[in-house]
Amino acid sequence: MLSSLNLNHVIEQISKDKGIKRQILVDTLKSAILTAAKKVFGPQRELEAQFDNEAGVVQLWQLMEVVDEIGNPFREIETETAHRIDEESEVGDVLGMQIFYREEDTAEAEKNEEEYGDILALGSARKGFGRIAAQTAKQVIIQRVREAEREIVFNEYKDRQGELITGIARRFERGNIIVDLGRAEAILPVREQCPRESYRPGDRVQAFVLEVVKDGRGPQIILSRNHIGLLKKLFEVEVPEIYEGIVSIRTAAREPGARSKIAVASRDSDVDPVGACVGMKGSRVQAVVQELRGEKIDIIPYDMDPVRFVINAIQPADVSKVIMDSDVGVMELIVPDDQLSLAIGRKGQNVRLASQLTGWRLDILSETKVEEMEARARELMLGMECLNEERVEDFFRLGYTSVESLAESAAEEISLIPGITTEDAEAIIQAAVEALKQQRLAALNPPEPEPEPEVEATAEETGEAEATEDGGDAETVEAAGDDAQEAEETEAVEAAGDEAQEAEETEAVEAAGDDTEEAETAEEAETAEEAETAEAAPTNGETEAAPSNGEVEAAAEEAGEASEPEPEPEATA
Repeated sequence: MLSSLNLNHVIEQISKDKGIKRQILVDTLKSAILTAAKKVFGPQRELEAQFDNEAGVVQLWQLMEVVDEIGNPFREIETETAHRIDEESEVGDVLGMQIFYREEDTAEAEKNEEEYGDILALGSARKGFGRIAAQTAKQVIIQRVREAEREIVFNEYKDRQGELITGIARRFERGNIIVDLGRAEAILPVREQCPRESYRPGDRVQAFVLEVVKDGRGPQIILSRNHIGLLKKLFEVEVPEIYEGIVSIRTAAREPGARSKIAVASRDSDVDPVGACVGMKGSRVQAVVQELRGEKIDIIPYDMDPVRFVINAIQPADVSKVIMDSDVGVMELIVPDDQLSLAIGRKGQNVRLASQLTGWRLDILSETKVEEMEARARELMLGMECLNEERVEDFFRLGYTSVESLAESAAEEISLIPGITTEDAEAIIQAAVEALKQQRLAALNPPEPEPEPEVEATAEETGEAEATEDGGDAETVEAAGDDAQEAEETEAVEAAGDEAQEAEETEAVEAAGDDTEEAETAEEAETAEEAETAEAAPTNGETEAAPSNGEVEAAAEEAGEASEPEPEPEATA
C-alpha cells in the first residue's frame, strides 16, 4: 500500500541507479495505480491516473460522459446530474471526478462521498486497494522496470554490432559460454567457438559482436570467436596505421584456429603495409597471434593485377606459370614438382585460403603433369586430319593447349590467325568436338582385359557335359574331365612304373641266383683241386683249412650285390 512518501525522491533514485528515464518511471507508476484501481473498483469504469509533480503522488479520476439517456451508469451521466458537478456542462462533455484512495485522504474521501456518492457508487471500496491490489501494482512496476532495462541494454549494444567486446566467462549452458559484459550478459554459442580454445569460469573473453537480437526474454547479444571480423578488428587495435586509415585490409580469409591470410594495401607510398602490420620484430602480429591462441597468419601485399595477387596469395610456394580464364574465373597455377605439396598445403589449406582471399578458383598443377597433358593434347591434335605439326605448334604458342580450348572457341576467333579461313576454323572446331567425343567414349568404356586362354574340350567331354541333368556350366565339366583324364594317366604311369620295378627286381634276383650257383661250382672245383694237391704234396706239418660253408655263402652274396644292375628311375605323372 502506498504511503505519504513523496514519490519524486524514489523516482529520482531509481532513475539514477538503473539509468531509466524519469518519464518512463512516472508512466510505470500511473499504469500500476490504474491496474490496481480497476481490480478494486471494477473494469466497467473508465478510470484515469495522473501524476502530481508537486505533491509527488498519483491521482485517480473517474470519467463520465454527459448524455440525455443513460445506457451505462458507470460511464454515463444525465444532464441534470452533471449540472451538480459543473453547471456549464452539456451533452457530449466528459466530466472527471477524483477518487481518493490513500489513507491520508480519508477526510476528503468522506466529503466527496457525501456530495457525489450516488453518482460514483463506490461505497466502501474507497477505503483502500487492499493487499491483492497492492501486490498487482507491485508486479506491474517490476515488470515495467525490467522492460525499461532491457530496452536500454538493447539500445546500448545494437550500435556496437561488428565491434570487439571484452567480458568475463561466468557459466556454461549446453556448451554455450555465458559472458558477463557488466550491465548485460552475452552468449558465445558452440558454433562460434574456435575448436582449439577452451575457457573456465572467470577467464577473460574478447570476442566479436556478431548480432544483437531483441526477443521476449530481453536482448540477446551473440558473440563470435571464429568470425573473420575478429581478425580485422584485432589488427585495427594493434596497428595504428589501420585505425587511422593509412593501411587497409582489402580482403581476408580464415580457418579458425589453424591459419589465416590477409591482403593489405597502403594509401601512402612511404608506408609499407606488410611491415606496418608485422611491427618491430613481429611485435604487432605476435599480439594478434597470441589473442587467437597460436593461429598462423600470412600477411601479403594486395595487387590490382589478379595474376600477381594470386601469386602473392599462394606463397610461400613459387609459381612457374599462370593460365587465366577470366570468363569462368579460373586460374591454373603451374609450379615445380618440389613445390607442389607446399602450394597445396596441408589437406589443401594453402590453396583453399588463397582461393577465398582472391575470389578465383585455383587449380594447382606440377610441371611434369603439364608436360604429360600437353603431350596428350598434341597427340589428339595431330590425330585431326585438318591439323599438321606446324599448325599444332602455332596453336600452342597462341594458348590453345588442349582440344577443349579449340572446341570451345568461336570460328571468328580462330579465323583471325593468319593462314586460317572461316571454313578452316569451322572444320577445326568440328574435328575438335569429334575428338572430344571419342575421348569421352573411350573414358566411359575402357577396353576389357584380354581373357586367359582356355583348354579346348574333347568331343567325349562335351558330350558328357551335355548329358548332365542339372545343365551345369560346360567349363566346369571340361575342367572335371581334364582332371579325371590326368588322374587316369597318372595312375597308369604309376602302375607301369611299379610293374617295371617288379620286373627289374625279379631279374636282379634271378641273376643273383645264377651268380651264386656259378660261384658255388667254382668253389667246389677249387676245393677238389686243393684236396688233390694236398694229397699229392708232402705235408710240412700243417695244412691250410678249407673255407667253411658260411664263408662261401658270404662270398656268394657279395658277388650277387656286385653284379646286381642299378634300377631305372621311376616315371612321374
